Amino acid sequence: MLARAHSVALIGVDAVAVEVEVDVSSGLPAFTVVGLPDQAVSEARERVRAAIRNAGLPFPAARITVNLAPADLRKEGPLYDLPIALGLLAAQDIIPAASLQGLLIAGELALDGSLRPIAGAVNLALLASQLRRDALLPDGNAQEAALIGDLTVYGPRNLWDAVQHLSGRQPLNAAQARDVPDNADAFPDLADLKGQSAARRALEVALAGGHNLLLIGSPGSGKTMLARRAPGLLPPLTRDEALEVTRIHSAAGLLTSRGALQRHAPFRSPHHTVSDAGLIGGGSLPKPGEVSLAHRGLLFLDEFPEFSRKALETLRQPLEDGHVTISRARATVEYPARFQLIAAMNPCPCGHFGDPEKPCTCTPVERLRYAGRLSGPLLDRIDLTLKVPRLTVDELTRAPEPEPSAPVKARIVAARERMTARQGARNSDLSGQALREHAALNAGPLAFAQAAARQLGLTGRGYDRILRVARTIADLAGSETITEAHLAEAVTYRPRELV
Repeated sequence: MLARAHSVALIGVDAVAVEVEVDVSSGLPAFTVVGLPDQAVSEARERVRAAIRNAGLPFPAARITVNLAPADLRKEGPLYDLPIALGLLAAQDIIPAASLQGLLIAGELALDGSLRPIAGAVNLALLASQLRRDALLPDGNAQEAALIGDLTVYGPRNLWDAVQHLSGRQPLNAAQARDVPDNADAFPDLADLKGQSAARRALEVALAGGHNLLLIGSPGSGKTMLARRAPGLLPPLTRDEALEVTRIHSAAGLLTSRGALQRHAPFRSPHHTVSDAGLIGGGSLPKPGEVSLAHRGLLFLDEFPEFSRKALETLRQPLEDGHVTISRARATVEYPARFQLIAAMNPCPCGHFGDPEKPCTCTPVERLRYAGRLSGPLLDRIDLTLKVPRLTVDELTRAPEPEPSAPVKARIVAARERMTARQGARNSDLSGQALREHAALNAGPLAFAQAAARQLGLTGRGYDRILRVARTIADLAGSETITEAHLAEAVTYRPRELV
C-alpha cells in the first residue's frame, strides 16, 4: 500500500516541491523516515503516531517507510507532520489517495491531533500558485497563504477536520485574506523633536530618495529619536513590494500579523553585539539576517562604530548590490537585501567632542582610532553624513514648534511619485546610463560638481552619489533640472572627515 502527498522545502526564501511517499507493508512494526531529514523531521514519527491515535483513527501495526524526495535535499522543521499523517491514512484507504493530488500540504501536529502554524506559508502558497495546486495548511496559516490571491487555501484546525474534508464528508470553506490599511499613526511623530532643522532636512532628503544616512552627535542630541520617526515618513509599500517583504518574514517565522500583507516598510534595529550571521544572514543552515528582514525598509544601526569590524564590512556588498549570497557546504542561498541604512554614532569614545557644555576627555589619537573603526569603502557607500549638535535647554525652549510628520511625509511621497513617473525607481537605485540620463547637468552645474569632486577627493562612486542626492533635492523642490543650489546642498552632506 503506497500513497503520495506533496509538500515543500524552504531554500532561503524560495519553496521547492517535495514529494512525500508513504509505504505501509507487512513485517515487524517499524516507522522509518528517509530522504535527508533533520532531527525535527525524524521526530515526526512520534507526533504522527500520537496525533492519529488521539484523533480516533487507526494506526497500522506494520512496517512504515516514509521517503521525502528528492532524497539529496535537506528537509528541516515540523511542516511534514501533516502530509506524512495524511499519506499514512491514504495508504490505509481511510481517505481517498486521489484527494491528496492537486494539493500542497504542510503543518505541524500536536499530540492531540490539533495543527500548529508553520513558518513559510506565503512561500508555500507562491509555489502552489506556480504549480496550479491548492494548499492545505493549519488554520493559523490559512489567511496568510490566501494573500497570494490566485489559489484556494483550506485551513483545518486539526487532523480530524483534514480527514473529513478530504473524504468529502465535511468540506472546508476556502480561507479569505484580509487587507489591513497602512497605519502611519502607529509611529512616533516628528512633532516630538524640537529644533535640529538641519538633521530633519537630511532625513527628509534621505527618505525621499532612499539614500543611506549617517548622523554624528553627542548623546542627547536627538539622533536616535530622529531615526525612530523615519518609518512613519515612508509611503506604504506597493502590493509587489509588500509580497516580497511578507515572503521574507514568513520564511523567518516573524510575521507580526498573520493573514495581512506587511503594508508598511520594515524597520530593523539590531543591537551592536549582533553576530555577523545575525546581521548578514547565515548559519550552518542559512537563515535570513537583519539586512534581509529590512528589505524594502530601514536598517537602523545605533552606536555604529561599536559593531564588530567584520560585521560592518559585510554590509558593503548588499549596500551596493541589493542582495546577499551565502555559501555553505550544504547549500548556497540568495536573499534579497535592498534596504536603506540609517546609522548613528558619537563623535568620540566619551561622546562629547565639540559639545559646547561638556568637555571631551579623549585624546586626538583616541578620536582618530574611534573614527577609524569605519572603513573608507563603507563610508563611501553612505550618501549623507551630518553632524548633529546637542541643543541646550535654552535653545530647546526658544525653538519654534516643530513640523509634524504629516506634511513631511506628503513631500516625500510627492518626490517619490516624481521619481517613479520619470524613471520607475528611487534615485538611490539609479546607475550607469540611467543616472547619466536622469541626473544630467548643464554646463554651470557640471563645472561646480567637478570642482567639488576634486576638492573633496571623491571616488567615482562618491561622485555618483552626489548626483543622486542632488537629483532627490531637485525632486523635493519640484525642479526638473539639477541646479548649482541643489548640488551645493548635496556636497555639504559629504564632509572630508568624520570628526
